[in-house]
Amino acid sequence: MSELPKINSKFPKRFLWGAATAAHQVEGGNHNQWTIWELENAKTRAAQSDFHIGDYDSWDRIKKQAKDPDNYVSGNLANHYSNYEEDFDLLQKMHMNAYRFSVEWSRIEPIEGAWNAEAIAHYKDYADELKRRSIEPVVTLFHFTLPIWFAEKGGFEKRSNVKYFTRFAKKIVSELGLRVKYIITINEPEVYAMSSYYYQDWPPALHSPYKTWRVINNLALAHKQSARAIHSLNRRYKVSIAKSSAYFYPGDNAWISRVSASVMQYFQDDYIIKKFIQHCDFLGVNYYLSNRVYGYRIHNPEDHLSDLNWAMAPGDIQYILERLYGKYKIPIIITENGLADDQDINRKWWITQTIVGMQNAIKKGVELEGYLHWSLLDNFEWAYGKWPRFGLAEVDYATGKRSLRQSARWFGGVIKKLREL
Repeated sequence: MSELPKINSKFPKRFLWGAATAAHQVEGGNHNQWTIWELENAKTRAAQSDFHIGDYDSWDRIKKQAKDPDNYVSGNLANHYSNYEEDFDLLQKMHMNAYRFSVEWSRIEPIEGAWNAEAIAHYKDYADELKRRSIEPVVTLFHFTLPIWFAEKGGFEKRSNVKYFTRFAKKIVSELGLRVKYIITINEPEVYAMSSYYYQDWPPALHSPYKTWRVINNLALAHKQSARAIHSLNRRYKVSIAKSSAYFYPGDNAWISRVSASVMQYFQDDYIIKKFIQHCDFLGVNYYLSNRVYGYRIHNPEDHLSDLNWAMAPGDIQYILERLYGKYKIPIIITENGLADDQDINRKWWITQTIVGMQNAIKKGVELEGYLHWSLLDNFEWAYGKWPRFGLAEVDYATGKRSLRQSARWFGGVIKKLREL
């Protein structure tokens, strides 16, 4: 019997219980601006790994893989592109009724203006297979990867390029038709902009505060224009972004800690959300961590860390939900939430605390419509490569074998019970 988290309020009858992935992180065999960057930087990332992540608590377990250049090349990965039906079986085994995925733009439009009919048919079949299993598709249109031709034009650095993304968005949604209802136009716009144009961790690995700001604003325009184009096809579509949100809280009662936490929270959430919210039918929220503020700096606890050395505070999702719903008054779907945990030690605890946090938020009046765990499968974790293990299902990259982790089997039992209440 699966241990059920303590219930203090029921979830809505049509609540979406599911998992999430992104095309480049699981499909394998992609050819986009990321695959080129991977090959160019794999040896450098491997050589610098002990400097960048050598102080992580997980270093002794992952250092062999982190020092291997192959870790930083996505390659075939889990080959989800060909094995998606097997992966959808895993969703059913966990009694899930929703799944978030992304459509790889570089497959759909590998050459400017040339649509790939075979790739379009693939994603149609993909969505049809989900619907046959009574699993609600939640589709993402931009999850950090770009066609090479679009990147060569300057990508989202240039306002004039937004029209290409809008064209793609309208094309793929018109092709998918009423197979889909929930559409995420842009995943984590500020994370993409900061990682690519400020911290230099992702392609094109530039450091330009101006371009960072410009890309965020161009992504906001891309969302606005795409949402209008999608709604022009059918008002039934529910459109949003997936916004990464961290909870900032003062570590003491000092006024500077309280003010700093408030200012950090504003720029983390509201500064970005206000650029997009007028064209959102719901708000997608990605939650992974909280930040404790002393003075004007972040000093997080170091006693409970994920494999990525992120301080784990899953229950704080309650405060994120209450704050965002109280401020914006539109329904929320948790579009990502999870942890890197290769030994599967903390995932059950994480999910339990998250469910309790969601229940508390619902009890406080938050209109929460779904929870999508990151990730269904072990995946390619961008600049970190393959060693972080977020999957409910463990993937042997050498053989392609998938197997649900113990925490995932437990979670499936919990979902079954919660859906029956």
